[in-house]
Amino acid sequence: MSKQSIKVVYWVLTILFGLAMLMDGGAGIAKEQTGQDVMKHLGMPVYIMIITSAFKIAGAVALLQNRYYTIKEWAFAGFFINFTGAIASRVFVGDSIGLLVPPLVMFLIMFTLYYFWKNYNQLTKAQKL
Repeated sequence: MSKQSIKVVYWVLTILFGLAMLMDGGAGIAKEQTGQDVMKHLGMPVYIMIITSAFKIAGAVALLQNRYYTIKEWAFAGFFINFTGAIASRVFVGDSIGLLVPPLVMFLIMFTLYYFWKNYNQLTKAQKL
């Protein structure tokens, strides 16, 4: 894959994933009814939605910047925990495969973004030398 392709894929995935997490976080903080219904279905208190949503927004901001490497790594770790928890929660309550697809897809997109971020970092480091 060319250097330009890596940069384009990295930035497209970063912006799309970041926007998705900002929107999801905003809906959670606003206590959107669908989110409340999901929390109740999973047997979790609704206030957890607000806490995780605040971290989704912070994580999205961290992913959209390229200055603070460690903060970005922590954001990826947080999203890993979030999506793993979402998938596990759905499995534990016996939800169908169809309900596992959305968190699983976001999990895979996050890992793809992480892969391209690592490649993008290698490119930018090589350019500085």
